[in-house]
Amino acid sequence: MSAQNKAGLDALLTPEESVVVLIDHQPFQFANLNSHEPTMVVNNVVGLAKAAKVYEVPTILTTVLEDRGGFIIQGLQEVFPEQKPIDRTFINTWEDQRVVDAVKATGRKKLILAGLWTEICLAMPAIQAAGEGFDVFAVTDASGSGSKEGHDMAVRRMVQAGVVPITWMAVLGEWQRDWAREKTVPGAAEVQSQHGGATGVAFAWETQLLGARAGGGA
Repeated sequence: MSAQNKAGLDALLTPEESVVVLIDHQPFQFANLNSHEPTMVVNNVVGLAKAAKVYEVPTILTTVLEDRGGFIIQGLQEVFPEQKPIDRTFINTWEDQRVVDAVKATGRKKLILAGLWTEICLAMPAIQAAGEGFDVFAVTDASGSGSKEGHDMAVRRMVQAGVVPITWMAVLGEWQRDWAREKTVPGAAEVQSQHGGATGVAFAWETQLLGARAGGGA
């Protein structure tokens, strides 16, 4: 990310500028996931995908060696049932021209990535794309590694290359930005209630209280 884009309002995400690539959330990759509780990564990446759909952000699914590593997890495929993930042999997603072309076809420069594993399938394309003029955001809680050290060192390395670490709920918050944008509020609320954990429960409670007030209840 260029120096002028690291701070200020323009450094934040908008749906209109964003494109998402979700990399290799497959059974083989989850089998050795030890940096996070695997169910949390599943929850978070599906939440991110659903948020992208709410805000109409182009989202590209990828797998590596699908016949050996398995199909992309069902929760992700169900968000985009019409999409066939791009299946690669390249370890580095950004070396597969089909993925690069799909991203460039959107005309968007704020590239949001999540993948398994962090130090390989996320860090490699993030670092390369950052060097090619994209503003790259790595969704750290929708990604993971075989070890906590592997994940942490990868995040440090990406930061040194100008990549911005972010969580999936922060992405949703920046896309929404203003609760007066009522068109996306119901979708955002649904995603938060399904995948936001305690935050989602609290948000549902707040919505209930606001609804009661609007209806004249206690």
